[in-house]
Amino acid sequence: MNAIAGAMLHVMAGVLRDAQGRVLLAQRPPGKHLAGMWEFPGGKLEPGESPQLALVRELREELDIDIRPQDGTPLIRIPWRYGERGLLLDAWLFTRWQGVPKSLEGQALQWRMPWEIDLATLAPADRPILQALRLPPLYAITPADVIPDQADAWHAKVTAAIERGARLIQLRLPAWSFEQVRALAARLQAGAVQHGAHLLLNGDIEGARRLGQGVGVHLKSAQLDELAERPLPWSQLIGASGHDADQLAKASQLADFATLSPVMPTSSHPQAAALGWPQFHALAESAALPVYALGGMSHAQAGVARSHGAQGVAGIGAFWLAQPRMQQ
Repeated sequence: MNAIAGAMLHVMAGVLRDAQGRVLLAQRPPGKHLAGMWEFPGGKLEPGESPQLALVRELREELDIDIRPQDGTPLIRIPWRYGERGLLLDAWLFTRWQGVPKSLEGQALQWRMPWEIDLATLAPADRPILQALRLPPLYAITPADVIPDQADAWHAKVTAAIERGARLIQLRLPAWSFEQVRALAARLQAGAVQHGAHLLLNGDIEGARRLGQGVGVHLKSAQLDELAERPLPWSQLIGASGHDADQLAKASQLADFATLSPVMPTSSHPQAAALGWPQFHALAESAALPVYALGGMSHAQAGVARSHGAQGVAGIGAFWLAQPRMQQ
């Protein structure tokens, strides 16, 4: 257990995903904190109990099922505070178990596809778990040197990427006006929605509001200090750029995920000191939202990033080279 876990109540969450891709939610019963809200089943460790055995026990007591720890995959660890109470919510994903889940503690249960779940109905600490389930391992960002005259070419390139499996794309086009980027996003929007992909405008909150479904915003790090509350509804994704612990903490109040950079040296920002994987891991573990590794990344490093607490990798140049079908 790390220092974060040692200072907080350690709570395990079991994310059960069936063959149809649905996940199981349980409703907090009357009389409990956050009564009526939905959450992923689980509970706190007992004194001297290991995290894995605590989850085995909790799911047996709550749902009458048996899981094997070796069948689980770590999904995300979320440090959270409810008033004065701090907790570390440790979520593990399971696609197989013994038995049929049923309510043993009087709580309502429901199976739902992740993208059908209204985030507003979840307990706040469980929302990052759902976003970690929804978000892909790859986050593609358009190159900064694209000019407006290349709009048709980039419409075709982004469309092809979506058809290959890209599900999260930031339109970061600093040489374009907001209106030009919005026009490109509008052309791409129907195809993105059809494939379950999400387009994010760089810093343009108003553009995302106007375009609606399938279009979100990626907040610049400078915008984090300017905003007091989430600028878009839960139905539209919000990303945020982070470079340190303070920015990640602010992003967790406003966004669904963050990028953390630079992990490795990059030609685009040669003056920026690289974090390296150990520092990235420490910062990602302290963040209460999914975090993508950015800076010197490629598709092939997604697994390494995951092993260091990342949702996956984000990138620019290497992400737009000809690629085989993306495994998102």
